Amino acid sequence: MKYNKFVEVPWDQVEPQALRALIEDYIARDGTFYGDREMAMDQKVDTVMSQFKSGEVVITWNLNLHSGDIVLKKDMN
Repeated sequence: MKYNKFVEVPWDQVEPQALRALIEDYIARDGTFYGDREMAMDQKVDTVMSQFKSGEVVITWNLNLHSGDIVLKKDMN
């Protein structure tokens, strides 16, 4: 059985266009919640960027699937 292995990728070392694409994909997923009010895409991106800067979210890279994801730091265990 193959187990998924993840590594944390520093968000500030990701190319800006790739980081923006990853954030927009994260935002577009079902279940992503930004409160009761509508927000423009740029506002949502800024919110996620703030979460990176505060350390609340991180980028993980799945070594087996060769794909990245944004996850809450507290859920990394």
